[in-house]
Amino acid sequence: MDVFPDDFRARLAELMRLRRDVRRFRPDPAPAEVIEAMLAAARLAPSVGLSEPWRFVHVASEAARAAALANFQQANARALAGYSGERARLYAGLKLSGMREAPVQLAVFCDDSTPKGAGLGAATMPETRRYSVVAAVTNMWLTARAAGLGMGWVSILDPERLARDLDVPADWSLVAYLCIGWPEENLEEPELERAGWESRAPAPPRPLVR
Repeated sequence: MDVFPDDFRARLAELMRLRRDVRRFRPDPAPAEVIEAMLAAARLAPSVGLSEPWRFVHVASEAARAAALANFQQANARALAGYSGERARLYAGLKLSGMREAPVQLAVFCDDSTPKGAGLGAATMPETRRYSVVAAVTNMWLTARAAGLGMGWVSILDPERLARDLDVPADWSLVAYLCIGWPEENLEEPELERAGWESRAPAPPRPLVR
């Protein structure tokens, strides 16, 4: 197997270090060629049994975006009600969605009924299809960051309601709602860390030895 040169590996590590979950976007349009490159990168992700179960919905119409935003707002209100005291105060001050501003929004689903792959690997662990979709999203995230675009993953949603609102097939399950566009600024540290919600672990996790 080819070994990439040191400078390539260093830049790859830097790209992963600088990837951010972006919530604050400029209104400028996102280049179509970068969105296409992101979708092409998704296709290169590993998938269980080579099932390629990722499915994408471009949430473009005013009606679809309004439904997705209302979904987030209601789910966010419920989430806030689950906190109290200082955590509630911090949560209320967080910007957890770029859905009002992001010029491109994609809902990413897993097709749990795909015949592709003939069930290899997924027969014993069907959740690996969803993990495959997450790998595709990661490829998209790094491709976006390399081109200077920001991407934010909105997870505060009712997934079944969103699937109904977007009228997708019954066997598709939501994995990610992605907001994509030019970030207002490029942050050195995660926004949640800067806001005081949480901090990164000081060192990589060490595996248990058995």
